[in-house]
Amino acid sequence: MEITLQKGDFTTVEAEAFVLFHFEQDDRLLETTAAVNDAVGSIIGQVIEAGDFRGEHLEHFLLYSQEPLATKRILLMGLGKREKFSAHALREAAAQSLRTLRDRRQPRAVLPIPLDSKFPLDLEDTAEACVLGGMLGQYQFTELRTRERDKIKDFDSLIILAQKETTELVGSIDRATAMAEGINLARDLVTLPPNLATPTMLAERAKDVAAQFGMNFHVIQKAEAEKLGMGSFLAVAQGSEEPGLMVVMEYEPSGEDKPPVVLVGKGITFDSGGISIKPAKDMDRMKHDMAGAAAVIGTMQTVAALNLPLRVVGLVPLTENLPSGKAYKPGDVIQSLSGLNIEVINTDAEGRMILADALTYAERYQPQAIVDLATLTGACVIALGDNVAGLMSNNDTLQARVEAAGEKSGEKVWPLPLWDSYFELLKSNIADLKNVDGRKAGAITAAVFLKQFVPEGVPWAHLDIAGCAWEEKGSPLVPKGASGMGVHLLIRMLQEWEPLGRD
Repeated sequence: MEITLQKGDFTTVEAEAFVLFHFEQDDRLLETTAAVNDAVGSIIGQVIEAGDFRGEHLEHFLLYSQEPLATKRILLMGLGKREKFSAHALREAAAQSLRTLRDRRQPRAVLPIPLDSKFPLDLEDTAEACVLGGMLGQYQFTELRTRERDKIKDFDSLIILAQKETTELVGSIDRATAMAEGINLARDLVTLPPNLATPTMLAERAKDVAAQFGMNFHVIQKAEAEKLGMGSFLAVAQGSEEPGLMVVMEYEPSGEDKPPVVLVGKGITFDSGGISIKPAKDMDRMKHDMAGAAAVIGTMQTVAALNLPLRVVGLVPLTENLPSGKAYKPGDVIQSLSGLNIEVINTDAEGRMILADALTYAERYQPQAIVDLATLTGACVIALGDNVAGLMSNNDTLQARVEAAGEKSGEKVWPLPLWDSYFELLKSNIADLKNVDGRKAGAITAAVFLKQFVPEGVPWAHLDIAGCAWEEKGSPLVPKGASGMGVHLLIRMLQEWEPLGRD
């Protein structure tokens, strides 16, 4: 989708539709809506007065335009109640607007800003929300379709109409574009089938991203992992013919020498459960088990595209988890990179095994904070549902930052306790700890397991995104399929990052 910024008379802009917003039960039209209403003989006001359009959130009404407007149609889109309005609500409204037009094969729209001198968001935030929402709502994965390509509906062009073109507005559009591209990259990677999204292929995609944006890039292969002592990661990888790899991406802006923030993403490109094999039903969904890795790769691309003044490192352990004569087994004891010995109770608790070594590896960067993302437990889905990520942290300040970023991005998170007493459930009779216990507090004990491998004194947050990585029903911003969960949240957090000291 092409995004352009124009200035000038709104009546002369040519497009299939003019998108105008309205607050629910608001007697006063937004200034831009009022101006268009006056130009076309008050037809908008008449529709609202008649009760045919109330302005409820995502409610829409399509009108045919008339002179002097050059656009053929007017699409009214509801913003809901003013007191409940947010940037996320505007992103959803913009997404729904463009999708409505796309589905009617009207692929070119004009959206005027500022909407109103009293609009709850400023000019730059309004433009960013409209562009980001519009781009996210248009996402489609068509790479593997070979039939009826001509029937795929696309939206060609969004014109942002302003009173004047400013550097700030251009910057808003560029930021929104960079964020959307990072989120949609993560969506693409999660959507790809596991025969294509192998560890090797994902490492190549990460390498391409690093090369495009001038990041340092390294892949830890089997020999190096063995030399380092990454036994926990290698144990999971040994069951597959595909080689396990750990990708290292380092973004280092010029002149920035403060310790980095390290992002870690679980990258199980297909999870059969290993020897503790999963039921066949819905096993195809286990291609999504690398959504944490995809989020980190998408975030690293966005961080670099936005030129954030902060060192950021992405660690992405990638492997399949398959049963074979070489696969690790229940009852095995595996020595991790940290030196801790792990008794394997269930090979389907493999995500925490590969993350353990990645978290330990992060210590070499002396990070000021670590955030990991993982489709880790079904227990988190049972506790919080499909649209909320579980958040567990050893640091109140970092936890608050993640929560605030979740509010701003619209990617919901909810904190769960991380009390030391939960470790009682992971005690092993023959090793330092077990990799899993029973069903009790499953999301929490998984995080408690990971906590044992976090470098001493480093603020750390864990996001269990098991329920959020794939959208079954679809929503305005997340068409049915991969959500790209985590990219937007992390970018909002990193954009406002303040130095965070180690304990």
